[in-house]
Amino acid sequence: ALNVLLGSRPVSGKDDDKEIKDKTKLRILRLLQEKYGIEEEDFCSAELEIVPAGPARELGLDRSMLLGYGHDDRVCAYAAARALLDAPGIPARTQAALICDKEEIGSYGATGMDSTFLENTVAELLGLCGEYHDLWLRRALENSKMLSADVTALHDPGFASVSSPNNMSKINCGLAITKYTGSRGKGGASDASAEFVYQVRKIFNDAQVLWQSCELGRVDVGGGGTISHYMARYGMDVIDCGVGLFSMHAPWEVAGKLDIYMAYKGYMAFLQSAFD
Repeated sequence: ALNVLLGSRPVSGKDDDKEIKDKTKLRILRLLQEKYGIEEEDFCSAELEIVPAGPARELGLDRSMLLGYGHDDRVCAYAAARALLDAPGIPARTQAALICDKEEIGSYGATGMDSTFLENTVAELLGLCGEYHDLWLRRALENSKMLSADVTALHDPGFASVSSPNNMSKINCGLAITKYTGSRGKGGASDASAEFVYQVRKIFNDAQVLWQSCELGRVDVGGGGTISHYMARYGMDVIDCGVGLFSMHAPWEVAGKLDIYMAYKGYMAFLQSAFD
């Protein structure tokens, strides 16, 4: 387990009351109240994130990588949000960048992808068009196209026993396209259609986006899941497409600068594309 260090000095001076059982805790609580207005009872309802002390930084003699916490999945979420916000003009089709929560525990809850948030939002948009029909909602979702913007594992020579150099993405070689995820082959996976993979590949090639095709890890050893199967149940085309990482889920993760930029460039090209 990772234990958090908040302090070590007890209260002193006139506060040094022998009846106080935990003087260090008392001092920490006072500091929290003074700095942030947080009382002890507030921890019952607070939603806090404990993160490594220090900002993201460049890594490598060539400064070609970024070291930081939470690249999974802030790196893809930021690239997707920037691609949507930076797109010029008014799009011909409705565009969206949906940034959801709880993916690591199964996408449960009101903020996870297993909720009906997207379905309800699309229904609200259709309702603004006039008379609403459930069939319109089903058709709108089925005819949508989606990139599941999630990170993938890079080939790591330092852990060759669980890595697959012929199938895994490599750092700073471009945006990683994963046709199917899952484990033990395709267990629990969403498998993108060949036609949609071609469409995405063509969009990236036309926009001069560097990309690579990959899997998540060595068969029967590596693997993992994303949110793509939650969207695929509507019948829409969806494929996993994101940035490769070293040390995924570690306190500090490593991503390549080129891969991050290509994610931004690729997501923007996808949003601006017009599907037949």
